[in-house]
Amino acid sequence: MEQGRLTVIGGGLAGCEAAWQAAERGVAVDLYEMKPHRFSPAHESAALGELVCSNSLRSNAGDSAAGLLKEEMRRLGSLVMRAADATAVPAGTALAVDRAQFAAHLTAAIEGHPAITVHRQEVTRIPESTAGPVILAAGPLLSGPLAEHLQTLTGQGNLAFYDAIAPIVDADSLDLEIIYRKSRWDDEHPGDYLNCPMDREQYQRFIELLGSAQTVPLHAFEDPKYFEGCLPVEVMCERGPDTLRFGPMKPIGLMHPRTGVIPHAVVQLRAEDREGTCYNLVGFQTKLTYPEQQRVFRTIPGLEQAVFLRLGSIHRNTFVCAPQVLEPTLQMKGVPGLYLAGQLSGVEGYIESTAMGLLAGINAARRILGQATPAPPPETAHGALIRHLTESDTAHFQPSNVNFGLFPPLIGKKIGKKERGRIRAEQALVYLGQWRQQLADS
Repeated sequence: MEQGRLTVIGGGLAGCEAAWQAAERGVAVDLYEMKPHRFSPAHESAALGELVCSNSLRSNAGDSAAGLLKEEMRRLGSLVMRAADATAVPAGTALAVDRAQFAAHLTAAIEGHPAITVHRQEVTRIPESTAGPVILAAGPLLSGPLAEHLQTLTGQGNLAFYDAIAPIVDADSLDLEIIYRKSRWDDEHPGDYLNCPMDREQYQRFIELLGSAQTVPLHAFEDPKYFEGCLPVEVMCERGPDTLRFGPMKPIGLMHPRTGVIPHAVVQLRAEDREGTCYNLVGFQTKLTYPEQQRVFRTIPGLEQAVFLRLGSIHRNTFVCAPQVLEPTLQMKGVPGLYLAGQLSGVEGYIESTAMGLLAGINAARRILGQATPAPPPETAHGALIRHLTESDTAHFQPSNVNFGLFPPLIGKKIGKKERGRIRAEQALVYLGQWRQQLADS
């Protein structure tokens, strides 16, 4: 690992984005990925940038925090956003991708970049950053010697929560006499989502079965700290009989186009690929055993004969206590030249993880080039995430998706929710432009 070269550990979304950003700035990059020689419990493809949970990158609306973050990334030359836009599948106002095409796009771009050398080997110890900056983007399943080395460097134990994966069903096995196509509040178009409607009796039977179904037991060393934005359906069910009806199964805006009836509850399905050959159960992350998933989920109207192409599972996500460990540049305090990126840095979600890879790549490259590394303004989505990572209360820190609650408060008269989103987005893009100019001038 030569002086002046950047080492990136991990070929997921954050690692690929970090490597790309540095390489595009003329920095030579060594990217280390352990697949296909070793796979984590959640991975099965040798491709870079493999998506292991949902195929959705969430909202693409410009007045939402997630949509704003995507637009900022596009303006910063994000490779992941380029791949996502090129491989998008219908998903209403959300940005969802064809998994295989998305990963293939990223792999081809990274392996084809003249400044990036991909090493298919496992790294078990973080290299000394004196040989050049290092970005650790090894993912939320970090374990073994590498995790132990990181724990030694942080001076504290890693924190962990559990993220569950939703099932995928074969489109040909769906009963389209029962299931109807409609997006929430979309009255003019058929919509991008398939909907499985339930009446009161069907819903009551479903939650009774769900509440009594067998789950996969946790290991003795596991402490179930679930991320609130990705709770297993059975955990939501435990919180009350109507919790699911006000969560992923809410029927609002989903009136049946033929009968005009608003169901008591709805299970939505979203396309997994462009051809619509398979669908995932939206918001149905689960830790039920495989036999129980098939038994319970086949009671959903329209899924009686469902063929499950992938069943749900649960895996550990590992992250550091960012306010105690990280500088605004994403460098570790006390370890100059070592950057953390992705979910390991303390964010939650595909796009947030990628954004931290983007910033780590920019900052590490600028360090090599002898340039200043000012943090993005907190009024931007990127800056708001950095603010969350570095200024949150250490004692109560938890990973977060991007949301407008992380931004500085708007000054002025009371503004409606929808208008607030638009105003924040407009302001953020102005601040982003100023920050990009600052980078160019320094």
